[in-house]
Amino acid sequence: MREPTAGDPATAARPAPGGAGVIVAVLAFSGITVSLMQTLIIPIIPLLPGFLSASPADAAWAVTATLLASAVAVPSAGRLGDMYGKRRMVLISVALMVLGSLIGALTSTLWVMVLARVLQGAAAGVIPLGISILRDALPAEKLAGAVGVMSASLGVGGALGMPIAAAIAEWADWHMLFWVSVILGIVSGLLILVFVPESDLRSGGSFDGVGAAGLSIALIALLLSISKGADWGWTSAPTLIGFLVAAVVLPIWGTHQLRTHDPLVDLRVSAGRQVLLTNIASVVFGFAMFAQSLVIPQVVQLPKEAGLGLDSTILMAGLVMAPGGLVMMVAASASAKLTNRYGPKITLMLGAVVVGGAYGVGAFTMHSIWQIIVITSVTSGGIGLAYAAMPALIMGAVPESQTGAANALNTLMRSLGTSFASAIAGVVLATMTVRLGPAELPSETGFQVVMLAAAGSSLAALLIAAALPRRRGVGGRAPTPAEAEPVPARD
Repeated sequence: MREPTAGDPATAARPAPGGAGVIVAVLAFSGITVSLMQTLIIPIIPLLPGFLSASPADAAWAVTATLLASAVAVPSAGRLGDMYGKRRMVLISVALMVLGSLIGALTSTLWVMVLARVLQGAAAGVIPLGISILRDALPAEKLAGAVGVMSASLGVGGALGMPIAAAIAEWADWHMLFWVSVILGIVSGLLILVFVPESDLRSGGSFDGVGAAGLSIALIALLLSISKGADWGWTSAPTLIGFLVAAVVLPIWGTHQLRTHDPLVDLRVSAGRQVLLTNIASVVFGFAMFAQSLVIPQVVQLPKEAGLGLDSTILMAGLVMAPGGLVMMVAASASAKLTNRYGPKITLMLGAVVVGGAYGVGAFTMHSIWQIIVITSVTSGGIGLAYAAMPALIMGAVPESQTGAANALNTLMRSLGTSFASAIAGVVLATMTVRLGPAELPSETGFQVVMLAAAGSSLAALLIAAALPRRRGVGGRAPTPAEAEPVPARD
């Protein structure tokens, strides 16, 4: 299989009509649109059983389905993008999101809604694919800032999605959530068609269907056990079977990846020190990122009598998260100067310090709206720095023809971290409660434990980042022979 090189004409993307700035803006808009799907129905979760004529447990599948579909779709989308064109796969992903949104807008039936949410989740590959497009299309000096903005779009979409979804849910029919997604998806697709060029860089080879199926089975089993463990019981048969399936299938899948000529994920490259440590840090940092999304909305809405609550509305809970989304985007853009001067390792470490400090202070200062806005804004700034550095670290250590798959795996690692955060925080908040009348509500101590756990995970990410190689590469080019980590040849 031919590996194109940095100076090869095959690596060049066709010129874009609007230049580098337009490419970045269009891809970031698409990333924000897709990431909105993760928070789209959060404001209406308590009302979903009534809307869908289903039990609360069954209605929860409308959330779980998106998580599972995202995990399954991202690795395959990355590999297919490397093989057949990243822009093409972004357009397919956006089309799936539009189709899912349209189905959701037209139904009030549970299992049709679950199908709609699966299709929306299948679009999650847009962000890692967009990062890879930027590497192919932009000059090296502009790449760090562009990658930072694109990477931050995951968190920005989630932060902005909460108030937007809450406002729509409060003032309009809930189906309007999906109609808005249809419109945003169509606009996104048209902008990509007009302004984003397709790179001629291809990895070639064949798609590893067996590897894709094996990884999908393992991820579904693992994430089902994590996300449903609290409902099913952590020692129940379904939960334990899910963990067992994941534990058995993952080693088999790994062996297959090492033996096949065209693997879904090149584990030899992924086992290199820089890629491996960055992915581990992504799991840990994913926990830190998601913790505030679990804590802050509840604190804002809980009654003051619970001990730690501001007795406000779901709309206010969304609005206090919105400034953080804007700060995250600004921090991601500013991270380019740090990364270009000191390298992405230092940027990641600084992000971990900021997030850890914000959570440590925030655990004891959540007693007013202004305090919460400050906490979420500072935390989001640190997340923006860290999330901007991770793709740069990945792309600084993998061949150009594998950027789609490598970035997709890194995105998957972040998603696993958020899943762990949801499960652990759920157990903590369900265990540490106070009684208010007939109801048991999360206690102040429970929220503090979750926030301090997030601070601890940020510290862990800092220590992992400190062990990264001192490499100045930003990911705007293929590693030089002196920088490249050795990749053992296949048998």
